[in-house]
Amino acid sequence: MKLTKFIRKTAFALALASALGVHAQDIKLGFNGDLSASPSAQSGRAGVIGIEAAIEDINAAGGVLGRKLVLVSRDDQSQPPKSIQNMSDLIDNEKVVAVFGPTNSGNALAWRHIPNQKKVPTMGMIGSGTDITKPMSPGADNYMFRVSMMDREQVAALVAYALKSGSKKIGVMGETTGYGQGGVKDMLEILKLHNIEPVGVEKFAVSDTDMTSQLNKLKSAGADTLMVWAQGTPIGQLVRSMDKINYFPTLLTSWAADNITYFDAAGKALADKPVFLRTMADPATPKQKRLYDRIGSKLAAPSAFPFAVHGYDATLLVAAAIRQAGTTDGSKMREALEDMKSPVDGVMKVYTKPFSKTDREGLTAEDLVFIKWRDGKLVQYSDNTIKQMSPADYKK
Repeated sequence: MKLTKFIRKTAFALALASALGVHAQDIKLGFNGDLSASPSAQSGRAGVIGIEAAIEDINAAGGVLGRKLVLVSRDDQSQPPKSIQNMSDLIDNEKVVAVFGPTNSGNALAWRHIPNQKKVPTMGMIGSGTDITKPMSPGADNYMFRVSMMDREQVAALVAYALKSGSKKIGVMGETTGYGQGGVKDMLEILKLHNIEPVGVEKFAVSDTDMTSQLNKLKSAGADTLMVWAQGTPIGQLVRSMDKINYFPTLLTSWAADNITYFDAAGKALADKPVFLRTMADPATPKQKRLYDRIGSKLAAPSAFPFAVHGYDATLLVAAAIRQAGTTDGSKMREALEDMKSPVDGVMKVYTKPFSKTDREGLTAEDLVFIKWRDGKLVQYSDNTIKQMSPADYKK
């Protein structure tokens, strides 16, 4: 009897040890971003959906180095202190080998020193703040990469559009977050490259619902074009404030105007006022259509799909780096990302040497398209100005 119990206990222990051993072989990836709090949270949720879809496909094909990928997600609730805590938790406690995110640019700027110090590659796929992917010091090893929009690329295109269309007086506006003020910095610097001085620079809070005071100042200054950097909801409130004073100059904004929170705040009648950029209007290629058919019902709105694409492709690139490096060692993964030997066939595009020692942007201005809302849908926008623009018009 005792021998039987011993055999059963031993078998159970071996089975448990085996299960734990298999689990220990999983390669953990982390996501750290807003999933619930800010106007951009739906972008974070879409990004996670894209990451999960890529992990599912990679694991179905045998995983990476014979191991399965798993995702550990943390909601930073759009709070920099929470986001810093999450980053340390993911790296130190969860032992993730790479981190995706964040949703909000200001949070990445708050914690980017952590992955650089701990040598853990981080792949941005939502936050577009220009400074996120800059090295911590000149020549330092840089563990920050991105497959998403970049503010400075957007600003270069929007300033070129404004000047090519004949704008004479440009006003600048931005929300008071790190994202908004980073965009304002880019706008002022690029306008200066064109020897343009804005007629005014105004700020507003994310929660503001009336910007008529700021708009009246710019109206009095004669601004015929407004360039605005903010999240979706405040851009919507800005458009409603423009309607209150019947002031509708050309409106060029950050890509956050693609968010359904913008559309809801602006309302259908006013939603078509801004011109902005994004990586796509609708799923266009067979690969994009297949992914949308698979995950579209999980998204808060169709407009969130590009974030899922960025998350999917970011995961493919990280997986490719692990394969090339032959290890999950962070420094080896960084080196692989900086010199990828084989193209990665993503949903957005084929990534051929997307990064280098100094270039951390997987997508550039050439990958962006002009967009507007029309009848409640995002559509690619073109006019005579856009048709006449060329790369020579972009200063950045």
